[in-house]
Amino acid sequence: MAGRFPLYTDADIHGPVVEALQDGGWDVLRAVDAFPEGTKDPIHFERAAHEGRVLVTNDRRFEPVAHAWLAQGRAFRGMVCWPRSHYARMSAGDFLDVFEELAARDDPFAAYPIIHIHSKR
Repeated sequence: MAGRFPLYTDADIHGPVVEALQDGGWDVLRAVDAFPEGTKDPIHFERAAHEGRVLVTNDRRFEPVAHAWLAQGRAFRGMVCWPRSHYARMSAGDFLDVFEELAARDDPFAAYPIIHIHSKR
């Protein structure tokens, strides 16, 4: 079913992207609001999964965590990731547009729960 999904942004997601998502009406829980600074990635992943939130990250260290969950047969709602270099090519509005496009799809995480954002520039 198409529609917005709750998000969990890791501490590396730039503030303007988080603000654009929140201003756009997205339900966003920031890692910095959930746990103290320095909390390990698997704990953030566990929290996002437990709450049925899609993890949003540009930290490559989350991918092995996600792949380990998949290998163990553990379910999670999804993960959206991109390389940090995209910040030089994409505005906060561009990121918001990508999330709106995902929300317009019927279950964007059904085929595979990890989605990589690609810059259009």
